[in-house]
Amino acid sequence: MSHGYRGVTALVTGASKGLGRELALELARRGARVVLLARSEGDLRELAGQLRERHGDARPEVITADLAAADGPREVLRALRERDLTVDLLVNNAGAGSAGPFLDRPLDPQLRSIHLNAGGLVELTHAIGRDLVERGTGGIVTVASTAAFQPMPYQAVYAATKAFVLFFTEALAEELRGTGVHVMAAHPGAIATGFFDGTSATIDPAFADLPDVVARRLLDDYARRRAVSYPGRAVNRGMTWAARLLPRTAVTRVTGALNRRLRLHQVVDLV
Repeated sequence: MSHGYRGVTALVTGASKGLGRELALELARRGARVVLLARSEGDLRELAGQLRERHGDARPEVITADLAAADGPREVLRALRERDLTVDLLVNNAGAGSAGPFLDRPLDPQLRSIHLNAGGLVELTHAIGRDLVERGTGGIVTVASTAAFQPMPYQAVYAATKAFVLFFTEALAEELRGTGVHVMAAHPGAIATGFFDGTSATIDPAFADLPDVVARRLLDDYARRRAVSYPGRAVNRGMTWAARLLPRTAVTRVTGALNRRLRLHQVVDLV
């Protein structure tokens, strides 16, 4: 896609809010046809309406499915076939995570995070990736996180799933090198979204990037055919190097201390 995004059909997972919503808006602004995927049909319909209002030639599609459910990815693939939609760019953005001491927090949301962040992503990537390789064109963008580079006490499951996403994406990129399909991993830091909604945990806006800025930088990096994107503030990339150079035990203790300062060890659900 050396010409950019015009004429490209892009499937964005987790498109109803946060970074996914901004990615969809920015892709449409750059001329892509966007397939919006999330669980929240109402939010997706509203976003599709905005895309039509802002871009007269936009033809957004809405697919409602839960990628964390056992049959969720298959529902998505079935919907694509029924509508005769061919995906040129898969944007694996959907993700969820919980905060707090692992043993003190409910298990179900943590299992859901694993199913969504890893399982659903792999299944969708496998099916759409095979079609891309067969056609010899297109790409896959996977939104990992700077959390992927070190264990994170009080965000243990979330960081572990993002580490999986990091290594999976880098391995896939190497496997597909020379096929015409470009794969890129993106590692934003904290983003000013409702990531911790429903809990006492908060994101300090002073250290969080705006989702529209992250979306623009991420898509710029992909258009330049970069293998990896750090679309947030520069310090985020520097922090990943510290995690790679220092002993893992030391990194884990420092991260745990930081998260305790953020009171993530005291997280409770809000009624």
